[in-house]
Amino acid sequence: MIIAISVVFFFIILRFAVTLFNFISDPKLRRVNRSYNDLVSILIPVRNEEENILNLLTSIRQQDYQNYEVILLDDDSTDATYEICSAFAAVNSRFRLVKGESLPRGWLGKNYACYQLAQEARGNFFLFIDADEQANDALINSAVHRMYMQKLGLLSLFTNQRMLTFGEKLVVPIMHYILLNLLPLRLIYLVKNYSVAAASGQFMLFDAEIYRKHQWHEQVRHQVDEDVEIMRLVKAAACNGETLLANGMISCRMYKNYLNAVNGFSKNFLAAFNYNILWLLIYIMLVIAGPMLIIMTLDFHLIFFMAGLIILTRVMISLSVGQNAWYNVVLHPLQMFNLTLIAFLAIQKHLTKTITWKGRKI
Repeated sequence: MIIAISVVFFFIILRFAVTLFNFISDPKLRRVNRSYNDLVSILIPVRNEEENILNLLTSIRQQDYQNYEVILLDDDSTDATYEICSAFAAVNSRFRLVKGESLPRGWLGKNYACYQLAQEARGNFFLFIDADEQANDALINSAVHRMYMQKLGLLSLFTNQRMLTFGEKLVVPIMHYILLNLLPLRLIYLVKNYSVAAASGQFMLFDAEIYRKHQWHEQVRHQVDEDVEIMRLVKAAACNGETLLANGMISCRMYKNYLNAVNGFSKNFLAAFNYNILWLLIYIMLVIAGPMLIIMTLDFHLIFFMAGLIILTRVMISLSVGQNAWYNVVLHPLQMFNLTLIAFLAIQKHLTKTITWKGRKI
């Protein structure tokens, strides 16, 4: 029992230390006053996004950066996405819509869409973003500045998350919770070894010359977690890669209800553990069963110490990513239940090969 408790506390303290490092180092994209004029190709794959796409396109048109082109690729949408994008492009000359080709064998849909978009782009930088996002002023200029200052081949941002329903608040904060108490984000840039990698496909800004040389999306054509794999490839090719928090400059509403959020996270949750089910189960045991073991000791001092570390962890992460700290502390037990549910579904879908997304089998 003493050994088990010691292991649990070691894991809790380790995660607290990582969280504290991220909170103090504050790995956010900073706004800059210096102006840039490089041509940025904003590349957006769309598939059945009629509810989201107009908000994104409007936010891009209204942002302060001027030298850009927007290329949308319709990936066989069955709703009104194509018509909405076509109408918007018809009255906005910087926006262009192309029709995606049939998905070849051995490719995943989004990866092939991004590959096709890159072939159409003319810019000095390629910016891949998702259709359910909204861009704000200073985003592109600040990101381009970061590319030059750090001599980056890839800059990825974890966007701020918009959550409107109670169900979203029970699930979506789990993403940042896992990220910021397991990985010191600054190390992605500082450690040149490709094994230290994380990225978000919601914002991927590439040096176009390097991208054209390596064709990153073609190299990960069959990967579900293509964003992390591309970051590994970038670093393995001796190029600099960096991942930061968006600092309010771009936001995303990933899912619109509880069921969509659970299903969405479960499709690629196991990829974060390199598809190693044992490692995922160990993580769940330490995160979920560990605190329950401490509570079962009925030792007030141990329980108070553990609860204090968990609460401080939730507060620091919430403040770092612009979320409501009070909500995340109060909802922590329910969020951990959903973390367990997502892990179970991820394992079940992986073993039965029943992972689907937007009507396609993955």
